[in-house]
Amino acid sequence: MSDPTTTIADSSDRDAVPAPATGLGTERPEALPPTGGPVELERTFAFIDICGFTALTERHGPRRAIRALEVFRSAVKEVAGRRGARVAKWLGDGVLLVGVKPGPIVATVAELTGRFESFSIDLRAGVASGVALLFDGDDYIGRPVNLAARLCDEAGPGELLAHPSSLDGVPEWVDIADPRAIDIRGVGTIEGVCALRVAPDVQFPPEPNRETEL
Repeated sequence: MSDPTTTIADSSDRDAVPAPATGLGTERPEALPPTGGPVELERTFAFIDICGFTALTERHGPRRAIRALEVFRSAVKEVAGRRGARVAKWLGDGVLLVGVKPGPIVATVAELTGRFESFSIDLRAGVASGVALLFDGDDYIGRPVNLAARLCDEAGPGELLAHPSSLDGVPEWVDIADPRAIDIRGVGTIEGVCALRVAPDVQFPPEPNRETEL
């Protein structure tokens, strides 16, 4: 069969199965899977949430908790927008981010966890890459999605846990800790998980009033 990335298939190849999508978004139309069903795509996923949000609500009341959530969502949209990450879904006190490549997603999450270190609340996050099903146009299903969610659950306050699949393209200003094994209920032992943290010499631009808002 002719290479769909260079030429259109001739008449003898019209019934051939299209090549699988690369997930880059630049494929020829005839190389994409048929519409109307789930599509397999290579993506990087990150779950981020506010640590102890229920305790925060009980300790300071719903008004303070909602304000913290508003600042969190505002920061996520701001940083993700600058770095090309997409907010796939808001999840109460958390969010699911998705991107084509690991680097921008890791950069987004590392910056967010780093920025919130100076606040009175902590974030935690998990990142993983791999092939997932895009279902119904905006819902992702598959192992990397589950891994990112479970790693977020396992992360401590202010910690970003990255599956080894998402370590390609980590920015130079993000420190990578030694890999370790993590036992995840329902998944098993995951080898090579690394905690990522913004390097000590990184200085974030000032954000007027955000510290006092929390």
